[in-house]
Amino acid sequence: MTRASMDYEQAGELKIGQVGIANLRIRTLDVDQLIREMRERVERAPKLFGRAAVIVDFGGLTRLPDTATARALIDGLRGAGVIPVALAYGTRETETLSEQLGLPLLAKFRAQYEPMAQAAPAPTRAASPEPAPVKAALAPAAKAADTKPGLVQKTPVRSGQQLYAENRDLTVLSTVGAGAEVISDGSIHIYGALRGRALAGARGNADARIFCREFHAELVAVAGHYKVMEEVPEELRGKAVQIWLDQDQLKIAAQE
Repeated sequence: MTRASMDYEQAGELKIGQVGIANLRIRTLDVDQLIREMRERVERAPKLFGRAAVIVDFGGLTRLPDTATARALIDGLRGAGVIPVALAYGTRETETLSEQLGLPLLAKFRAQYEPMAQAAPAPTRAASPEPAPVKAALAPAAKAADTKPGLVQKTPVRSGQQLYAENRDLTVLSTVGAGAEVISDGSIHIYGALRGRALAGARGNADARIFCREFHAELVAVAGHYKVMEEVPEELRGKAVQIWLDQDQLKIAAQE
């Protein structure tokens, strides 16, 4: 298999959730390739992915792996530099597998890939200037039906702080510092420098966009599709940019 085909046909699709926790959707049960892909992600962005919590989701497979194979994958992911913390709920067999592996189940992580009628409701969280104490599960992949007026943040979002605009757009009139995180179920507009993380379309809204005046982001994501700074062309860094999804590919372009 060539390098190009490996990059195009990844064995595991990694998506970033509402507060930065990662969901690894297993698409091909090739343990060696999955471990190799994860090691490469950690090497590209060690500050973001090194020792990151990862939920392992076997829902993309026609059959669950046996216990020995699943344990080899879990151990290999730890060796690659991340920490598998749970399985995504799928079936009764998944529950049995989680018990055999000694890992908990997180039901809401499966919801990102399910139709709206089958999805569990997203957790309700108020915007807060305090650091986020616990990493939460991904919200369902559906546009918010009950939108609200946009949330406007007038002061800087500082390192360790998290701001969440539920069912609405988010506008930050100042900066988003390194280590800070801004999340919106809609679009995100930042009128200063973006140095932390920005996650738009947190409930799966693929039409959401991110706009910022000065781009230095650690990570940006729209509807779970993400890029880290190491993957962004040099010529876009420090520029005013727009970020959007085009056929499940995250695009970043400079703005005039």
